[in-house]
Amino acid sequence: MKIGLLSAVRGLALALLALPVSLVLFIFSVVFFAVTFPIGFLTFPLVVGLVRAYANARRRLAHAWFGVEIKEPYKPRPRFRRGLTGLFQRYRWVVADPATWRDVLWLILDATAGFVLGLIAFVLPMYGPYGWVLAAGVWKPIVDAGGGDWYTFIHVMNQDDANKAAMLGVVYAVIGLWLAPRLTRASSLLSRGLLAPTRERELQLRVAHLTETRSDALDTQAAELRRIERDLHDGAQARLVAMGMSLGTIEHLMDRDPERARRLLTEARESSSKALTELRDLVRGIHPPVLAERGLGDAVRALAMASPLRTEVSVELPGRLDAPVESAAYFAVSEVLTNAAKHSGAQRVWIDIRHEDGRLRIVITDDGRGGADAAGGTGLRGIERRLGTFDGVLALSSPVGGPTMVTMELPCVMTSPRR
Repeated sequence: MKIGLLSAVRGLALALLALPVSLVLFIFSVVFFAVTFPIGFLTFPLVVGLVRAYANARRRLAHAWFGVEIKEPYKPRPRFRRGLTGLFQRYRWVVADPATWRDVLWLILDATAGFVLGLIAFVLPMYGPYGWVLAAGVWKPIVDAGGGDWYTFIHVMNQDDANKAAMLGVVYAVIGLWLAPRLTRASSLLSRGLLAPTRERELQLRVAHLTETRSDALDTQAAELRRIERDLHDGAQARLVAMGMSLGTIEHLMDRDPERARRLLTEARESSSKALTELRDLVRGIHPPVLAERGLGDAVRALAMASPLRTEVSVELPGRLDAPVESAAYFAVSEVLTNAAKHSGAQRVWIDIRHEDGRLRIVITDDGRGGADAAGGTGLRGIERRLGTFDGVLALSSPVGGPTMVTMELPCVMTSPRR
């Protein structure tokens, strides 16, 4: 019932939003047919920008209210020259983009079908209570004044008629509350047919995304190699060099000063132990042994045990994933857990990992203070770049006061059954 009422109110909002569309269409038409005049030529890109801003707002609304994701289909904005040449370039850019004309068709659709669907979603459940109002006695003053009221096909002239109207009102209310969410979602799906990128544009966007993520992957790989080189140079390599010098000194002191040679041997043994520990940590940072041996689920459980927060892990993976995908998912989870421990003020974390419909889905939720922002730091951006290499996505929900929920999805297949 709550969902139905909320959808009815949103249906009214959609109907009201469709009302000024006629004005936007009128302005667009006037400017379009006036492009042969200087004023029309200059203002046409501005009006197209207004249409796109409104369409983008409706795209966000469709996703926020009805869960219908609609990507922006527009071609990237080029760099325009100055002067008259730049004005021609700007005009040609908006006219040559098919999304411009699809937006105009959507405006016509939204002003008609969108308005009707939103209005029905609101009116139908709201019309039901009017029958109850009639049954409560409102019909009497209407009849006493010499009039009469029709409730659909019922001519309400007495209490029996009013009771029938009340029963019909129950039917309207039930049907309306059931139908309202479906009508509003249908309106958003109808909009997606024109506001979403075409198949050709979708492929172009995908190629651009993969090109960007490939560049990010190369940059990340280069940075990782520099980190490994620096860690080896400053850590294990320095200790091994010091051990070699100590062993050379010991060789000269064996006969002259055995006691000092023994002390140096002890120090060399401790240095070798520390160097081995550093090498193990370095290898674990590149590809943890538990991940290679036992898979993503157990590797994340090991992370949870090492975390200072109380962490619960739920895993539903029927098999193993490709090693690069497991590695990307593992380090993404590790980064999110580290951020939660450092910045969230949380006490508990819940991790849910499952594979559904050809996608690995990881949801990490904490009970911290919230307010996290992907644009405010490099941690979540790094995770986005890591996942983007595999065409994965990251979604963040972190209202002030919490909780914070990080959702990661990667398209992948199971490569082997779980043993």
